[in-house]
Amino acid sequence: MFNPQAGYPFRSDNKPRNELFEFAKAWLGTTLAFALVYRHSMPLLDAVIIMGIAAGLGIVIHELAHRVVARRFGSQAHFFANDAMLVISVLLALTGFIFAAPGAVHHRGYLTKKQVGLVAAAGPASNMVIALLSLILIPIANMLNIQFLFKTAVYSYVVNSLLGIFNMIPYGPLDGAKIMDWDMRAFIAMASVGGLLYVVQYLPIAKTLFVFGF
Repeated sequence: MFNPQAGYPFRSDNKPRNELFEFAKAWLGTTLAFALVYRHSMPLLDAVIIMGIAAGLGIVIHELAHRVVARRFGSQAHFFANDAMLVISVLLALTGFIFAAPGAVHHRGYLTKKQVGLVAAAGPASNMVIALLSLILIPIANMLNIQFLFKTAVYSYVVNSLLGIFNMIPYGPLDGAKIMDWDMRAFIAMASVGGLLYVVQYLPIAKTLFVFGF
């Protein structure tokens, strides 16, 4: 998530927070939340390891993409975790509900509407790329008979295709609203790609692609 209106959050002692620690919190909270949701599909330890790669890294790469593009435009951009939302996401995961809002990239400096749109687009685009690469990896892992790689690729595809299309919702602080505000054609193109990636898992071919190891 990219928040172009906000400045930097600070600690109670008015010092800027450690960004590496912020990413670590987002990774850990997201990993635990998704692992708890999928704990009935696999042993909990396996779920933590696989979701640490599929979901945790997916979130970190998403936020890093916002940060990198914002900095390319000369903005002072930093990621800050939302501790309250991370706790809520873990608690909701105990009920089987997924809710991922680990934090946002905040920035200082002027950005044009186009730049804001491009920074916003970088996040869901990164998840769509991960989902596509994971989808390509699934039959390869299946052919090589590597069960861990296969499961990781499947869940990486499922989680990142979900993150990609969810963040394209044009509402509130989600990236889709900023992309739509910048360029409707770009929004339609990205939403279409994200939607196509997401629905692959419900097509008949998915029964063949996703069957190994389950």
